[in-house]
Amino acid sequence: QLQLVESGGGLVQPGGSLRLSCAASRGTLDYYAIGWFRQAPGKEREGVSCISRSGGRTNYADSVKGRFTISRDNAKKTVYLQMNSLKPEDTALYYCAATPQLGAEAKMVPLFGSWGQGTQVTVSS
Repeated sequence: QLQLVESGGGLVQPGGSLRLSCAASRGTLDYYAIGWFRQAPGKEREGVSCISRSGGRTNYADSVKGRFTISRDNAKKTVYLQMNSLKPEDTALYYCAATPQLGAEAKMVPLFGSWGQGTQVTVSS
């Protein structure tokens, strides 16, 4: 059973950067596309970005295109989300999750499972 653990969140000023990590504490990432999601208080969980099994295909929510970059290192069993030019509206609890589904995109939230506990990102001056 795949188990994921997020880390790297924190408090950052607008315009700053953070790098989130999603590590497999049990199991391997090799057979899964991995997505990053976020949920702000009072809002639904939304897909932020997704990366295919090999890392050759990525997709992003329109709100983060050009600012966030997803990558993976299967040998380290870790997926990263580099977040630059952060805005207050990026404040949320960020989760990663996995799906074996080919062609998955971050907006396809119900396809994903093995959710981690989340890491808080707060963008504030």
